[in-house]
Amino acid sequence: MAIVITGSNLSIEDVVRVARHNESTSLHPDAVARIQKCRAMLEKKIQAREIMYGVNTGIGEFSEVVLSDEQVKQFQKYLIYNHAAGIGDPAPIEFVRGAMLGRVNVHAHGQSAVRTEITQTLVAMLNKGVTPFVCQKGSVGACGDLAPMAQIALLMMGEGKAFYKDKLIDGKTAMDRANILIPGLKARDGLALINGANLLTAMSAIFLYDANRWLKQAEIAAAMSIEALKANMRPYTPKLHKARGFTGAVRSAKAIQKLIQGGDLQQGKINCKVQDAYSMRSTPQVIGAAHDGLTYARSQVEIELNGVGDNPVFFPDEDLQLSGANFQGTPVSLPMDMAGTAITMVSVMSERRLNRLNNPALNVGLPAFLTKGAGMFSGMMLSQYTADSLIVEQRILSTPASIQSIPAAADQEDFVSMGMNTAIKNFQILDCAYGVLGIEFMAAAQALDFREYMVGKGVAKAKEVIRKHIDFLDEDRPLYPDHTKMKELVKSCEILEAVEKTVGSLS
Repeated sequence: MAIVITGSNLSIEDVVRVARHNESTSLHPDAVARIQKCRAMLEKKIQAREIMYGVNTGIGEFSEVVLSDEQVKQFQKYLIYNHAAGIGDPAPIEFVRGAMLGRVNVHAHGQSAVRTEITQTLVAMLNKGVTPFVCQKGSVGACGDLAPMAQIALLMMGEGKAFYKDKLIDGKTAMDRANILIPGLKARDGLALINGANLLTAMSAIFLYDANRWLKQAEIAAAMSIEALKANMRPYTPKLHKARGFTGAVRSAKAIQKLIQGGDLQQGKINCKVQDAYSMRSTPQVIGAAHDGLTYARSQVEIELNGVGDNPVFFPDEDLQLSGANFQGTPVSLPMDMAGTAITMVSVMSERRLNRLNNPALNVGLPAFLTKGAGMFSGMMLSQYTADSLIVEQRILSTPASIQSIPAAADQEDFVSMGMNTAIKNFQILDCAYGVLGIEFMAAAQALDFREYMVGKGVAKAKEVIRKHIDFLDEDRPLYPDHTKMKELVKSCEILEAVEKTVGSLS
């Protein structure tokens, strides 16, 4: 079903549907009317020679330079040329599509003074699969994502490059083959396309969607490990967490209880310690804190998705235009720095459970390093090394980008968000997290094969899926294919989907 763009109510799931799954979109008629009304206001102001930033003035340090009528006509072209200054490899197609969708939603408010043709061209490009080639690196996250968004704007002039039907071709050729008219750029159009934090926001939306699904798998892996380690399940009683009051902890405790339902541990048939180590006992509090952090980040990202991230901002009903800093990416980059750190934090706890599964002093009677031939074989000893290397990478990447401002534009833009760095490193953190969790899953499945008691239905289903891809480690073999398979298995969410079909939603 097509997503109708109104300027409001765009969710991160909507972004994923359009950006990743190519859901079609359309502009609501009311949005079209708002865009046209605002543009008419701008045209009157231009005719009256009212000074407006980025319309008949330069930008940045040149904002005090007033342009002549002839310069106004050419300015948008040179604005886009100058700002298309990124570097390196292209951003993934889904990120660029998400940025285009976000920009359409900004325009739908009718406060950007852009021509309707520009916004409708973005919609047509989304629906017909024309995706501009956009260098992922080059944005400082204020004034928005100027460099990458300018590469999108090049297509509006029939320039740049674009992906079309799985090929990278000349931008004009792509537009022609998709039968999309090239609208050109007139006064205000260029800045209305680039002056917002749309790429970093789209990336953040997609990250949050994927990170939530990863966290649910972290609960599944935790449930497998705590079953294998004969954990005391009383700390997972939801009532305990309700007494403290953190929503995420309650959610996590309920999910883990659901996963072990029907097993001997949950039914009290297995002897356990009075108190376990923190990496087992504190799992709901830690994963719960990550849930709460991502929930807050989601709220900020969805505000940005549905807000007027532009400069200047126009108010047609009041015949008013205000220049400010609604392009500033900090409201997104700050919570997203926290979101990336949350994934690292949960990965650290995953590795600690992996250590307990391997360590004969801690693993409650399991074979050392989960191998039957200790000495001759080393089992999963080296798997922990791999997990540790990934976690150190995550820790390095968890340094906040939102505090790394370097002034630009002759100190006119003397505080920037560096939100694109946040968005990029978050996906690197998550890539490592898939590997760390995959190794815990593999170790937990290996450990459970040594146990002779019944495990919960959710845990059993997860182990069943893992065994479709990874054989029991009966004797040592090269583990890098297994590690890589497990990483891809976690990324695919096959375990999550099978488990939720068995026990119901974990959220």
